[in-house]
Amino acid sequence: MPFGSPIALSTADVADLLAAQGVMVLPESIRKWMNRFGRQFAYCIRRDRPAAVDKWHLDAVVTLINRRKYLLWQAVDANGDVLDILVQPQRNAKASRRFPARLVDRFGEARIVVTDKLRSGFKLVWDLAPGADHRAHKG
Repeated sequence: MPFGSPIALSTADVADLLAAQGVMVLPESIRKWMNRFGRQFAYCIRRDRPAAVDKWHLDAVVTLINRRKYLLWQAVDANGDVLDILVQPQRNAKASRRFPARLVDRFGEARIVVTDKLRSGFKLVWDLAPGADHRAHKG
């Protein structure tokens, strides 16, 4: 599993993982522990995470969730680390600017941005990262 992959564990899952190691803890204790220390652990993980490589791959896919169409955005750097994921119910100019704007705010401007061959990607990259080299290819 790549470093940036999101993984969601419930308190019961964590209790099961600890039980497999011989540590018996109730899920309620884990919940209280996460409420108390979770924010500090999240800060340490973000702080120690390697910096994003300056070549980004942006992709938008339409997916169905409960029979409704949603736009799934994903940004991956050259090392394969997931930079960010966003699910949006609408597909318009404002929604398409929101995701790359979050990336630029968080990681700074990329040197190279790779998108699919949709013409809307050219203007998007030009507006948000005018110094970036935009490469469009299929696949």
